[in-house]
Amino acid sequence: AMEAARYWLLGGASKPEKRGDEEFAMKRFILGLAMGSGVLVALAVGVWLTIAYTGFYNVAATDPHSDTIRWTFEKTRDRAVERQSAVVKLPEEFGAEKVAEGAEHYAESCVLCHGGPGEEAAEWSHGMRPKPPHLAEAAKEWEPEEIYWIAQNGFKLTGMPAFGESHSEEEILALTAFVTKLPGMTEKEYKQLTGTTGQSDQ
Repeated sequence: AMEAARYWLLGGASKPEKRGDEEFAMKRFILGLAMGSGVLVALAVGVWLTIAYTGFYNVAATDPHSDTIRWTFEKTRDRAVERQSAVVKLPEEFGAEKVAEGAEHYAESCVLCHGGPGEEAAEWSHGMRPKPPHLAEAAKEWEPEEIYWIAQNGFKLTGMPAFGESHSEEEILALTAFVTKLPGMTEKEYKQLTGTTGQSDQ
């Protein structure tokens, strides 16, 4: 009985000590985590300010982005468009009249940068960073809802404007209808729709 009581007393006395050690260890862990996070934030801010104020980063369009920066921009763009365009609602099919109307808008506002079937973009557009995609091939990588969203909202830090500022929703819908038809469109069909000769102004 005496041994049992002694064991109980010793066991009961050790629990608070053990619990105290665990609480102390947890506090040290949280403190270390907070300090480490603070150091990382300070380093990130330091790098950001260094780039912003020293002019170290070359912003010239003649200097292409590194693979890492290009991947970051493209991945951010693709995921943002996918997310933001989820609210866009389009008709299941585009009529021929809508496609023809969109061809007019494309010839007026888009061809100089993006070209078309059998038609290269204007020479000066090759100096843009990022380089505008040739939509006769690139349009197939986007859903119609994404094309509509891009045309309406544009992209920051690129030459892609937000046509929603100057075009009605119906005009952007027509432009979307045409761009979705570009992949697989023949040069003859393109020229008939846009009324072009296949030569952009250089």
